[in-house]
Amino acid sequence: MNHPQISRRNVLRTVAGAALASVAGCLNNDGSSGTPSDGTTSPVSQGPLTRIAVEGTTLVVEVSEEADIDQVNLIQPNGELFGKRDVATGAQQVSFEIGTAYAPGEYRVIALKGEETVVETSLSIQPNLSIVEMGIGRNQPDKMWDSSSDKIAEEAFVTVENQGSGPDAITKLLFIGDVPYPSDEEGTNYADNDDVSGIYDPETDSEIDAVVIEPGEQLTLYSYRSPFAFLRGEGTSCKSEEQSGEFDLILETQVGADRISKPYNIQYSASEQFDNCDITIRET
Repeated sequence: MNHPQISRRNVLRTVAGAALASVAGCLNNDGSSGTPSDGTTSPVSQGPLTRIAVEGTTLVVEVSEEADIDQVNLIQPNGELFGKRDVATGAQQVSFEIGTAYAPGEYRVIALKGEETVVETSLSIQPNLSIVEMGIGRNQPDKMWDSSSDKIAEEAFVTVENQGSGPDAITKLLFIGDVPYPSDEEGTNYADNDDVSGIYDPETDSEIDAVVIEPGEQLTLYSYRSPFAFLRGEGTSCKSEEQSGEFDLILETQVGADRISKPYNIQYSASEQFDNCDITIRET
C-alpha cells in the first residue's frame, strides 16, 4: 500500500464521536472544590470565584461581579507557579491555557488583593483515557472515514474516551503482536520512532503528529500503516488453514507519558482468493 508523504504539523484535534462535556471543579460554599456527578458545572454565587472549569485545553476561572480581587494565580502540583492573571475592574473571567503538556495532579487557584490571599481552592486536572472499541475496515466499513474506499480494508478504527478532568494528546497508535503487519520490527517498524504516529487524519489525507482528546470527549482514531494488510513477502501470510494469535492495541499519550493497552484475540484464514482473507477480532 502506498502512503502519501508524512505531513509534519502542530498538534491538532480530530473531531469525531460525542460532543465535548466540560469537566470542572465548582466552588462550594466553603470555598473548597468539587465535581458535580454529571460531569458539568453550575454557577455558585458564594465568594469572589464562582466557577472553575477545564474547557477543552483551557482552565477557566469565573469571577463574581462583586469580587474585590486584582489577581488570580494558578499553582502546579509541584508547588511552582503555572501562571498569573490580572483581574481588571468588572472582569468576569480569566483563563489559563494548559494545553496537553501540563503535569497531571492537584492544582491550586489563588485569588489575591494586592499581596493578600482572598480565597484559595484546588481541583484535580487529570486525564483518564480508555479504549471503548476497535475494529477493521474490511469488517465494519460503516465505522471508517469512507466506506466506499478500498484502502480502508487494511486499516483499523479505534474509539477512545476521556473520562478524566483534563485534556490529553494521543501521540501514537500501535498494533503489537499477531496482526498481519504489526507496528514493530516485524512489520512497519515505527513503534520506537518518535516522528511517526501511525494515526490517519481524513481531513488532510495524511499521517498526523497527535490527536487532542478533551475531558468528557469520545472520538475515533484511524490507523495509517495498514496493520491488517497481508503483503506477499512481508509480515504474515494468509493461508487456507485457520491461524490464530493475540495482539495488543496500544495508545501512547502526552500527559504523563502514559500507555493505554488492550489485548485482543485474532483469527484469520484465506478464502478462495488471496485478497479475501477473513479476519475475526475479539477482546480477550
